[in-house]
Amino acid sequence: MRYELAPELQLKAEEISRILFPHIKLERINCFKSYGTSSERTIARCHALGKLMQKALDTNAFYALEFLSERFDKLGEEEQIKVIIHELMHIPKTFGGGFKHHDFVTEKNVNLHYKTYKKQIKNGKF
Repeated sequence: MRYELAPELQLKAEEISRILFPHIKLERINCFKSYGTSSERTIARCHALGKLMQKALDTNAFYALEFLSERFDKLGEEEQIKVIIHELMHIPKTFGGGFKHHDFVTEKNVNLHYKTYKKQIKNGKF
């Protein structure tokens, strides 16, 4: 696997976070594109620096959003935004290094957030 910072996805994730997820500390997330996956169905992943590693490194939580280029790049703009929303939804309001699981991060909830995001963009509220 090869990883590269993805500044265009970083900007989009930050915009989405400002609108939908104000608890996300923008300076504590990074977006990456990955290349060379052997995964068959995964489009993106959210990685966290867990509590033990935070203590070991004497630092706070950090999240990395990984977008698997082989699949993500083939999606249209709407689906890409929904994938970004999906990954951001995994970050809990405590921003402590944990995850919200797929009982909360559902297609229905992603679609609701997407509608809110589009409405806010249309109204210029970001």
